[in-house]
Amino acid sequence: MTNQPAFKRHRRLRSTASMRSMVRENHLRMDDFIYPIFIVEGETIKNEVPSMPGVSQISLDYVKEEMQELLSLGIKAVMLFGVPAEKDEQGTGAFTENGIVQEATRLIKKEVPEMLVVADTCLCEYTSHGHCGVINNHDVDNDESLKLLAKTAVSQAEAGADIIAPSNMMDGFVAVIRHALDEAGYQNIPVMSYAVKYSSAFYGPFRDAAGSTPQFGDRKTYQMDPANRMEALREAESDIEEGADFLIVKPALSYLDIVREVRDNFHVPIVAYNVSGEYSMVKAAAQNGWINEKELVLEKLTSMKRAGADLIISYFAKDVAKWLSE
Repeated sequence: MTNQPAFKRHRRLRSTASMRSMVRENHLRMDDFIYPIFIVEGETIKNEVPSMPGVSQISLDYVKEEMQELLSLGIKAVMLFGVPAEKDEQGTGAFTENGIVQEATRLIKKEVPEMLVVADTCLCEYTSHGHCGVINNHDVDNDESLKLLAKTAVSQAEAGADIIAPSNMMDGFVAVIRHALDEAGYQNIPVMSYAVKYSSAFYGPFRDAAGSTPQFGDRKTYQMDPANRMEALREAESDIEEGADFLIVKPALSYLDIVREVRDNFHVPIVAYNVSGEYSMVKAAAQNGWINEKELVLEKLTSMKRAGADLIISYFAKDVAKWLSE
């Protein structure tokens, strides 16, 4: 018998669908997903976002119906973004008792208490200038902004939010928010920090949905440079030291290397934000018949789990729920 060169037969574990399923290393589950929702002031409003097919701004009277649909799909957590009717220089709508996110939170916790509410804690949707803080001398004043962000976090906790998710990228935001929550008696409310948030072109459709486009300049003085890797670890380390319970990496798809770096260095749940631009590109390609949407989305989201994400914030959550149940 002729001696054959030795080699390994890796294909043995790919031979059938059942075999591939049995040895699969990473899985998508509905418990992994947080679904973002845009809440607008007014009544009987359900406006599809033009740049985000399948995603709508909804008014409070549609919130209960939306929560029931999500629960029926197995989605157990939502992230709330507010779209107020009026804005001002200070972003008052973010922290007022009857703010749109506060009202939505109370409604959800009353009508569908099992739904976990994550409150995005920022000012950009509420400021007339569209920046994430107070403007002094044509720049965002870090420390003055922290005072308003702390008020926002406490008001969201008072309304019943289960998790506070500050996204503003001010220096010290986790420390100040954690202190404010503790002082107000909310020691058990966790902070899901947007610890690593890049200044990204992938946010365009979100700004369409949330009405949060800056009216001057950009956010590059507080969001991170996409070219930087080590800076991400410094940001994450600071937030852990200041009391963060979760770390978000945003965006996800072009920053999977950063997701892995953060996963390898910190022992808290890691959250990947599958952002609006990543969503809209896929939807546009699918509508043109250029891709298999289901296969592409599941592959993309699985790559985030493989990179080390424990949780994924995604506008695809409803679609994924339907696909996983097929």
